[in-house]
Amino acid sequence: MNIFLAASLITLTFILPLFLSQALAAELVGRAVLSADTFAPGSTTAQFKKTNRTTPFFNAQPVQGFSGVVDGPKLGTYLVISDNGFGAKSNSLDYVLRIYAVEPDFSTNKVFAVNLQTGERLNSFNRQSFLELNDINRKVNFPIVSDATVYPNSQIPVSQKIKVNRLLTGGDFDIESFRRVSDGTFWFGDEFGPFLLHIGKNGELLEAPISLPNFLDLGKLNFVKSPDNPEFANLPSEEARVAANLGGSKGFEGMALNTSGTKLYAMLEGALKEDLQQNRLLIHEFDLISKQYTGKVFFYRLENTNYAIGDLTAINDNEFIVIERDNNQGDPNNSAFKTPAKFKRLYKIDISSSDKNGFVEKQLLVDLLNIPDPQGIGGKGSRNGKFTFPFVTIENVLPLDERTLLVINDNNYADSIGRTPAQIDNTEFIKIRLERPLNLIKGQ
Repeated sequence: MNIFLAASLITLTFILPLFLSQALAAELVGRAVLSADTFAPGSTTAQFKKTNRTTPFFNAQPVQGFSGVVDGPKLGTYLVISDNGFGAKSNSLDYVLRIYAVEPDFSTNKVFAVNLQTGERLNSFNRQSFLELNDINRKVNFPIVSDATVYPNSQIPVSQKIKVNRLLTGGDFDIESFRRVSDGTFWFGDEFGPFLLHIGKNGELLEAPISLPNFLDLGKLNFVKSPDNPEFANLPSEEARVAANLGGSKGFEGMALNTSGTKLYAMLEGALKEDLQQNRLLIHEFDLISKQYTGKVFFYRLENTNYAIGDLTAINDNEFIVIERDNNQGDPNNSAFKTPAKFKRLYKIDISSSDKNGFVEKQLLVDLLNIPDPQGIGGKGSRNGKFTFPFVTIENVLPLDERTLLVINDNNYADSIGRTPAQIDNTEFIKIRLERPLNLIKGQ
């Protein structure tokens, strides 16, 4: 054999596997879709929301969009939360906050409702499939929707179901993250306060909402407050925005539970207004034994000050996954989208390692706009062997094992259009296979 040919073959023997390994660093291995127009029984909703659907929804509420995910009662099932409902405090007054139990079936590409306790598949989303959050113990220390006779700024009577059961609604809190702890109770991260909420097994609030101290002493306020903080409830919206030290919809977007089950890490979606480093997001450590913040604050560096985060989830006690995204939507390969998505990524961070400015170590895991799909799983979401996840808000990530991640979008029912032009988004559950394993330690 020619010596040069032999050398070339040897080189290819080493380079080709490396090339393929890099090309398949993350691979789409599953996809299941939940139709946007999926409803569950309840009070009449969307009485204050105008959409391209006929509203209100009588004796029903939309199941989506989802803003947090944890393991469900049975392997392959998950608990997810719908956020405040329709995107704002004023238009979500009648939307009850809930935990749903679901099962994405990656063999049929469909998502099913399951029993909240057993994980057994159900024919539809009924009352066996969800848990409603409530303040039956009267722990909230400010007026909530159920206290009123009519919904705020309207003449519409508050639903008797909401009043009698003191159900919490999207007019009270905007729940964007949650974790279940070893005693079976839940902790939620809210954007309106921002608050931490401790919720019992029956959906009941166990203690007063916990405010976030301004540990960095940025500005004049002792606590971090958004314009939707109840302290500003009687102020005109413009005055509330001026008074707040955090932008609207910038509260607790991500919240992780360390795998030891001892600490929560609550992450703000936006920078504090007085922070000179507007690319700096704060992660606050909360001790579950004392039920107090420890005062430790970790810094996350955004790639762009206009970006936001969608979730924070633990790999182990020090490493976490962050969803970072731009505010655009639509497949960049589809010319019908004039301002398509450009940046949707998963990063791994390590809070035990930081640079001289205090920013935690950060490493790219997955580019969600460029996921290899050699098996053709992605349907219309794939072109030329590449799958895109081009939704404006992607708010759920969960490690299933050391090499597999579950990622879910928030479809902002019924406002987001990122998959198909002129068609509102469904909710998509995708499984991504990583080339390199994570140092995953399953929590308690």
